[in-house]
Amino acid sequence: MACKGPGYRTPLDAMKGPREKIVYLPCIYRNTSNSHKPDYLATVDVDPESPTYSTVVHRLPMPYLGDELHHSGWNACSSCHGDPSKQRNRLILPSLVSTRVYVIDTATNPLAPSIAHIVEPNEVKEKTGLTIPHTSHCLGDGHIMISTMGDLQENAKGGFILLDGKDFSVKGNWEANGHNPEFGYDFWYQPRHNVMISTEWGSPNAFLKGFNPKEYANGLYGHSLNVWDWEKHTLKQRIDLGVNEGAIPLEIRFLHNPDATEGLVGCALSSNIFRFYKTERGDWAAEKVIDIPSKKVENWVLPEMPGLITDILISMDDRYLYFSNWLHGDIRQYDITDTRNPRLVGQIFIGGSICDDGDVKVVGEKQPQPLFVNGKRVHGGAQMIQLSLDGKRLYVSTSLYSGWDKQFYPDMCNSGSFMLQIDVNNETGGLSLNEKYFVDFGDEPGGAALAHEIRYPGGDCSSDVWL
Repeated sequence: MACKGPGYRTPLDAMKGPREKIVYLPCIYRNTSNSHKPDYLATVDVDPESPTYSTVVHRLPMPYLGDELHHSGWNACSSCHGDPSKQRNRLILPSLVSTRVYVIDTATNPLAPSIAHIVEPNEVKEKTGLTIPHTSHCLGDGHIMISTMGDLQENAKGGFILLDGKDFSVKGNWEANGHNPEFGYDFWYQPRHNVMISTEWGSPNAFLKGFNPKEYANGLYGHSLNVWDWEKHTLKQRIDLGVNEGAIPLEIRFLHNPDATEGLVGCALSSNIFRFYKTERGDWAAEKVIDIPSKKVENWVLPEMPGLITDILISMDDRYLYFSNWLHGDIRQYDITDTRNPRLVGQIFIGGSICDDGDVKVVGEKQPQPLFVNGKRVHGGAQMIQLSLDGKRLYVSTSLYSGWDKQFYPDMCNSGSFMLQIDVNNETGGLSLNEKYFVDFGDEPGGAALAHEIRYPGGDCSSDVWL
């Protein structure tokens, strides 16, 4: 069936879409030696038939300093597929630190996007009382929704900014008055089941400075899922995952099938994957289905090192789960045909803090070797991941957030982050490095940069929602 509007009719149709040729990803200079320069949006060539394959082909600098570009979304996605008046032509790019939101024109010249509009911080603050934006999703009605994590003093406060999909003005808060969870971060919605579920990072006044374990113990980070009535915009249930087992739930993914009443969420600090699901009673519950044990270590800040699950993806056919352990450095692939019993089928190490040439020693275990590509050692650990629509290529970057990069991987802040591509066996499982693809953001013309989330112009596993 021909596409009516943006995206694809179904997730399985998306798997038959064209191969990605370029990707966009924000590059950050904050907390590096080049912090006097603005962040920028990089266009990277991922077409193996192109003479500029595996290189940055365009850089769009932002007009302000210190924004901390982070995650991005679209003005329209597959949720608007049935509306031929909608086009996926604007990348929504919130700034984590400044609360500024950039609207990027990716249609006029996809290789060289430009700034179409800027939502200034004062407009966001005056109309919503919110700060520290994170995840952006387009809605089926044409609006754009952005999760936030702070109040005007950057204390903890979960909420959502609603943007007009035409002129990108701030319409106000999405959530009903008085329905603000203590913490915010990511979210995913399923209108067929009248539900949205949001996750929790922590208080901006805590995490923006770096990570202090004592602040988790003092209640400045979250451990719950927040369940919303999608139609009423009200918070109707809080699922406590546990202080020890559900520490800092970050990225959340419903299964792509819009009829599904379940999904998965990654808890960073406790390094667990929880399955959340609708019960026979009609409310929602969660159960732990994957546990990544911490490693007993020497010469590190703590006696045990968590994996620190920081990004997760589900393939378009809902068959595989992928996630990254930023501190341990590995990416894992699980068969989730049975979502209650995921089965590990692939694993690959991309840097990390436990390589055998470093100061950290893992007690009683063999340590992975460092990764060298084109003669350069990869600093940082596997972090943001993005899967091709057909499920055969996984792209990975190594920067988390500049303040935490500086704390845990200072060498990366000095020498720049990396982007790599993993070949995926999506029939029986397995991950292998494509050594022909390697983007070194340490070689950027403006100096070493920290590259973050990866986004395809045609939509992907973490941007598109089906209604």
